[in-house]
Amino acid sequence: MGVERINSKTQWRIRVRERKIVLLIGDLLVTYLSVFLALFSWAQKDWLDFTSAFLGERAPFWFYLLPIFWVIISVDLYDIRKANRRKDTLAGIAQTDVIFLLAYLVIFFLSEPNSLPRRGVAVFLGLATVLMIVWRFLYIQIFTAPVFLRKVLVIGAGKAGSTLVHMLREINPMPFIIEGYIDDDPFKQGQTIEGFPVLGNGDDLMELIAKHGISDIIFAISGELNAELFRNILLAEEQGTEVTSLPVEYEDIFGRVPIFLLQSDWILRSFIDQLHVSSFYETAKRAFDILGSLIGGAFLLVLFPFISLAILLDSGRPIFYSQPRVGKNGVPYNILKFRTMVQDAEKDGVARMAIVNDMRITRWGKWLRRSHLDELPQVINIFKGEMSLVGPRSEQVELVNQFQKQLPFYRGRFFVRPGLTGWAQINQRYASTVEDTAVKLEYDLYYIKHRNLMLDLSIIIRTVGSVIGFKGL
Repeated sequence: MGVERINSKTQWRIRVRERKIVLLIGDLLVTYLSVFLALFSWAQKDWLDFTSAFLGERAPFWFYLLPIFWVIISVDLYDIRKANRRKDTLAGIAQTDVIFLLAYLVIFFLSEPNSLPRRGVAVFLGLATVLMIVWRFLYIQIFTAPVFLRKVLVIGAGKAGSTLVHMLREINPMPFIIEGYIDDDPFKQGQTIEGFPVLGNGDDLMELIAKHGISDIIFAISGELNAELFRNILLAEEQGTEVTSLPVEYEDIFGRVPIFLLQSDWILRSFIDQLHVSSFYETAKRAFDILGSLIGGAFLLVLFPFISLAILLDSGRPIFYSQPRVGKNGVPYNILKFRTMVQDAEKDGVARMAIVNDMRITRWGKWLRRSHLDELPQVINIFKGEMSLVGPRSEQVELVNQFQKQLPFYRGRFFVRPGLTGWAQINQRYASTVEDTAVKLEYDLYYIKHRNLMLDLSIIIRTVGSVIGFKGL
């Protein structure tokens, strides 16, 4: 039976992480091809005269690093859900073009005249854009074909399994092919749940794997496990079928932690073990925070007169808005922002969440929020060590007390400093309901579990793209 099942599986099915590697390799190939063609165009010579002398003498070293910079600022394109859609791919490439061009213009105006290869950079940008579109569309055409998709069996058709399948159905195209469920509940046998059938029970597992060519099993049972099902799952793993738990698959696909599908002691059994990071990361993160706050402080000094005048003319004093927020380890601090709401927006003392089209926001305040410039004074909080550049969004004390009663694991957000931007902020707009806050909490807990310098950098770059695109509330 094991040999039969192995023969029924194609070797071309690739996982989410493997798809990201394919995308990265393809991006580097097309961007380095763009560098080579840009250098050849810049040389303005015959092919035979395009020698190493030109490459070594005229082209500066940083020109060969442009593909690396391109990949870093296009980090949003490595979200597999977006990478599988042409519209999102075009939007991501356009955002990369804008950030790349703005970065070059800043360097251009700060450099000595005629010291930068304008023609070479322009040709690279044009070629990289065109070749990237061609490559990414080719990827979509090829790697969303059934031959490259994993075939999955979900073990457990209860709340956890059906919730995961429901969320997967909203992704177009789906990241893999779901054949159906396995469940030992006799009342679920033969039923269709979220559009997929319950194919059998634990005794049928090996037969179903062989019949449907299953490459992966997602384990979505939180209660007791039938002994026969347990034995068959181990046997399937031994014979080459990959077994993944629901929380791991959920995090890989959605970049979130499934707080409502976890056991009550999850934060002690799993989460707390992943909180600890290296001292190098902590030191480097604090160094970046200080550097970022100094750069942000320079922007604050330049923009302060203009923003202040606009606020005064629009709605009068005060210019700044200070409010107690909950920081790391639950310690309160006073956050500092440019005022975007009318005076005494919470004069009754009741804390309220910001909502879309909030009537309390002033005309100028809407623009400040959409450009995120209202957050700029928080560089002072960052410099003081009360906040970080990247981290969960801080909340008011009253709202924190409310959310801790309504949402599981909410206290986990306070293991790190709150951030000027964060994983939740770039993946979802302002939370205006408890349900929205639950989703943002899932993103925050994912960030805390997986935080590292590369993730922080990607969040900062995506925030820049959000600012450029005026995607704030």
